[in-house]
Amino acid sequence: MSSSPKRVFLPSEGIWLFALLLMAFSVCMTVAAGLGVSMIVCPAYLVSEKLSFLTFGQAEYILQGILFIGLCFAVRRFKPVYLSAFLSCLIYGFVLDLFQKFIPLFNVAKTPPESLHIAARIALLIGGMTLTSLAVALFFKAYLYPQVYDFFVKAIVTRYKLREGLTKTIFDLSFLALSFLLSFALFGSLVGIGWGTLAMAVCNGTLIGLFSKLFDRFFIAKPLFPKFAKLFEI
Repeated sequence: MSSSPKRVFLPSEGIWLFALLLMAFSVCMTVAAGLGVSMIVCPAYLVSEKLSFLTFGQAEYILQGILFIGLCFAVRRFKPVYLSAFLSCLIYGFVLDLFQKFIPLFNVAKTPPESLHIAARIALLIGGMTLTSLAVALFFKAYLYPQVYDFFVKAIVTRYKLREGLTKTIFDLSFLALSFLLSFALFGSLVGIGWGTLAMAVCNGTLIGLFSKLFDRFFIAKPLFPKFAKLFEI
């Protein structure tokens, strides 16, 4: 009978930072593919496309702020430490804009998706979808709060003892419906939504659950500052 693999301790703080950077990078990949962005970021993407004075990252700040208010009502409580989710949001949005500004592939003005071979676009979409799910799974392993989108799911799951993968899937489908409504309201047609969006809506929850199980098999998240970590208990 084979023994279970020895698990490696990883610092929660490092996991959180890596997940933030990975999330920004993966979102840029899906935008560059031009086959439909994630339903979660699609509302912010649509707003930034409609209002040219707003960057993608800045639109994220606005919509995540609205979602944060909804979260406080949903969990029926508010702690000042919850506001740290905005720190994650600010870092994520800032890095997202940097990637799009300085990496030509991620700047659709310089590299339109249509200029890429379809195989490259599909690879970007699959890679972005996979890395997005990995980033979310890693957020759930860190005590520091992720950006508001994922913090919303984490808070609801923790508060009401719900299934992580199922809750995430429901959240994703809700944002998919919102994305359709916004797209037609702002543009009168589908913008930012494609078959890739639908694929992510269906697959993200399952992929997140898979990555979460794989992480638990090989790693253990451990805070470098245990007393500080207690402040983030939901």
